[in-house]
Amino acid sequence: MENVVVLIVGAGPAGLATAACLSQFSIPYVIVERESCNASLWRNRAYDRLKLHLAKEFCELPHMSYPLDAPTYIPKTLFVKYLDDYVERFNIQPKYLTSVESSTFDNDEKCWSIVAHDKAKSTIVRFTSKFLVVASGENSAENIPMIPGLQSFPGDVIHSSSYKSGKSYSGMNALVVGSGNSGMEIAYDLAAHGANTSVVIRSPIHVMTKELIRLGMTLARRLPLNLVDKLLVMAANLIFGDLSRYGIRRPKMGPMIVKSKTGRSAVIDVGTVGLIKKGIIKVQGSISKIMGDIVEFQCSKKISFDVIVFATGYKSTANIWLKNGESMLNGNGLPIKEYPNHWKGENGLYCAGLGRRGLAGIAADAKNIANDIKSVIGAMSD
Repeated sequence: MENVVVLIVGAGPAGLATAACLSQFSIPYVIVERESCNASLWRNRAYDRLKLHLAKEFCELPHMSYPLDAPTYIPKTLFVKYLDDYVERFNIQPKYLTSVESSTFDNDEKCWSIVAHDKAKSTIVRFTSKFLVVASGENSAENIPMIPGLQSFPGDVIHSSSYKSGKSYSGMNALVVGSGNSGMEIAYDLAAHGANTSVVIRSPIHVMTKELIRLGMTLARRLPLNLVDKLLVMAANLIFGDLSRYGIRRPKMGPMIVKSKTGRSAVIDVGTVGLIKKGIIKVQGSISKIMGDIVEFQCSKKISFDVIVFATGYKSTANIWLKNGESMLNGNGLPIKEYPNHWKGENGLYCAGLGRRGLAGIAADAKNIANDIKSVIGAMSD
């Protein structure tokens, strides 16, 4: 049994940022991670051409800036290097291959009781902790929708987290399901590598350039969101024109308001829209069923494919292992309270990086959590 002050579950950017903020106050903590490395999503489950979609000033973790010569939009490899330097700078030593099975609040002892599985030694490890930080991520498990007949599809079926590059799909018929940033960028990558690419776009989306989003985020510090949105939509219409005839519709709410209300980001175009306009990438509507290699769409169109990539996002798994977390997380393992009050539950329970606000949200959560734990400990010793 290991007795700790703070237990952090997850060594992605959120867990690392929380650890760094706690160490600034000399508050002892233990950080556990189910994978064999930190930030495994960034290292192992991100496609090759990924760059951070937001400018670097919105993507820093607390207490450490990017090198001065870093580009405005940080590529994946540089971000991973930044995280490695961060771990070294704050001497963060996660217990890897340690998967939390359950955590319950002990009302008598007024502490959290955690059971974990040490996958390297095949043993059970137990912790008690005064404070528990859920930093296991919004992207903990892949989400693949149930489509009738999917199991009969003979070609490759992959989730975007397993997608690296389109080079092995040259000349093949590829279908990307999902039109968020990953889906639209993977569609571009497939087409650039010579695949005959279609993308399923079911719901309305905002398409922006990365410069427009940077402008929007900068203006949003000073101006009301609805005004910023008007400017962004006007500018996007000038840049892209009317995309509705290509099967891309804009939501009624503006991009910054959609982000603040739902957590859904605008699509930052990497060249996909140009290929859609040229007819190189085809836009399809919803799928009704799959029969062998034939995908039938709701408009009754039938097309044969060799590969389907599901860029349909992820889900949080925190509510599987977290018992007594109902003060903070809902049935989907995401916060009940609206941002910016989402990060704190009851009985010393916190969550970092579940507010759907990217790396800037992670940095804010980590600072809030460390400050709160510091003041609770301060009050206990008074």
